[in-house]
Parts: sequence; C-alpha cells; structure tokens
Amino acid sequence: MKLKPYFLLPFLALPLCFSCDSKGEKQEEIPLESMRNEVTATKVTVAKAEKRSFDYLINASGKVEAAQQVKVFIERRGYLKALNLKEGQSIKAGTVMALLDNTDNIFRREKALVQLKNAQANYNSEMLGFSTIMEGDDIDKISELQEQLKASSGLLSAEIELKEAELELEKSTIKAPISGKVADLKLKPGSLVNAGDELCEILSTEELNLRVKVLESDIPFISLAQETEVYPVAAGTGSLSGRVSSINPKVDENGLVEVNIKLKKGEKLLPGMNARAVIRAPQNDNVVVPKQALVYRSGRPVVFTLNGKESKWNYVEVGKDNGREIEVLDGIKDGETVITSNNLQLAHQAPVQIVKEKE
Repeated sequence: MKLKPYFLLPFLALPLCFSCDSKGEKQEEIPLESMRNEVTATKVTVAKAEKRSFDYLINASGKVEAAQQVKVFIERRGYLKALNLKEGQSIKAGTVMALLDNTDNIFRREKALVQLKNAQANYNSEMLGFSTIMEGDDIDKISELQEQLKASSGLLSAEIELKEAELELEKSTIKAPISGKVADLKLKPGSLVNAGDELCEILSTEELNLRVKVLESDIPFISLAQETEVYPVAAGTGSLSGRVSSINPKVDENGLVEVNIKLKKGEKLLPGMNARAVIRAPQNDNVVVPKQALVYRSGRPVVFTLNGKESKWNYVEVGKDNGREIEVLDGIKDGETVITSNNLQLAHQAPVQIVKEKE
C-alpha cells in the first residue's frame, strides 16, 4: 500500500514553524548598555600621572672601609721589650706603641760618637796646614779642600756611622704612623721579632668609605659628589648619607665599575661591615606613574586609565624604573588618572568603581 503525498504535508510544516520561531528569537537583541549595567564594577584605586623629575635609583652593595688603613711592621730584629697596645684602642699619630730592647743600639751610637770626635780632631789638625787657602777668597777651592780633608781624616765616614747608629736606635721605638684604632694585634711582649714582622693595623675610623661595584650601563648616571643613601646590614646602625668621592675609570671582567662613597661618621659603623648604597640619579622631566599601574599583555606594557566610569587600555613605552615609580615615555599624558590596583585581569571599557587604598 502506497501513502499518498498529501499525508506528508503536516509533517513538512512542523520544521518551518520551528524555523520561524528561532528567527524571531534571534532578532530580539539585548542592548549593550543594559549588559554593562548588569556586570559588577571592578573596585580599583587610582593615581595621577605627573610630568616631573624622576629619580633613577642605582643599588649596589659593598664593604665599609677606613679612609686610611696602615699596617705597622717591625723594622729590626730584637726582643719586644714593651707593648702599650690593645685591640680597639684609640691612638694618635706619633704615640709610642712598642719598644724593642735597644742596649746594642745605644752602645753602637756611643761608639760612633767617639769615632766622630777622633775624626773631627784629625780633620782640624789637617786643616792647620792649609791656612793660606782657607783664608783666601776662592770659595770653590775652599769647599773642595774641605771635602777632601773630611774623607782623608775619616770624618765623613764617622758622620755616616753616627747617622746609621741613630737610625737603628730610632727603629727600636715604634710609633703610630696615623691616628685611629688598633686592629689585628699580632705580637706579645717578650717575643723575639724580626724585621718585616707585622705588629698590628691602624684604622682611621674618623673617615669611612663604602666601596661598591655598579653595572657599567649605570656609570653615565653617576657623578662625583652625588648624594647617596647607605643602609648597613648590621641591625641598629640605621641609615647614613654619603657622597660619591671617586669612580674607577676601568671596567672589570664582569662588566662592573668600582665606585667609592665617602660616608658621614656613624657611631656604630665599623670597617669591614656590609652595606647597601642607593645612588639617586635625577632624570629629565617625563610622565611618571606608580609601578603598580603597569601590567603586561602579550609581552607589551599596558597602563589602564580612567575614562568616565570605565577603564581604557593604553599601550605605553616605558623608561627607567626605580622600584616605586616608572617613566612613561609615550602613551600616557600628564594629568591622566591611571588605575593602580585590580588591573591584572581588567579589560578595555570594563566598568570600574574607585575606592580608597584601605577599602
């Protein structure tokens, strides 16, 4: 039995009805403004972009050193008779630090004095035979004769012997070459010492330096007498101020340059302490924003600004970064309001609500 064609007509009509209903539904579009009103506004904090001087901060670490550090050495062999030192003691330049047994030196000096007197007597005796020349007017001839007689009479060698004896006697008394504090005391009284043995080191703590190394790329931003902030690692020392006193004109194998910073005196600061220096390098006036305003999208720097009650996506070109603020060379204008929080997942034209920092 065959079905007649008119029995299929109701079934064919059904898809057409459904199709008409679907098209009717698609034509009913929800207004964009209505959708935005339904989206919860993101709470954000904001700040002003300002065109002003920007401090580029150069951080470097190093060790505190005394402006003068002098090692004191023994200059002759002998027994260390007296030692008037202890570590940490303050001492002034010229103060007697130690004494070596000088009995033999005193004897040698007395012997040299006797030899000098005998030589002087011989010289005076020989001079009597040249009274005519000595009373003349030829100064050059008189001077030449005196030198010859000094040599022949032994006076010249006797004078040298006395000077040598006095120098050796002086070496038995060890004096402080500079003012400062005693460190690394190595010898004890009664010790037999030799020439070249180290006694101690004297540190001039009245003036301290911090020697640091900075990247060669940062050297153009550093100049002599530039202000610095110094933060010792040791607790309780506080922060200090200083000035750049010298810049080594050579770059080492690691691409670093040595910079010396003269410190203002700190009561608890000692040579050898570790410290961090922050060198401020003012830059030309540029637009500056807080560092929190900068985010990266697909590897490109972006700053969101406030456009009414919405966020605005801005690609920017950034300059220096000092840890707190960033230079914006292009993309943001002076006076624009930038978004500084909840901007990591923020989109363009997203509704935002300004709140205070603590909210």
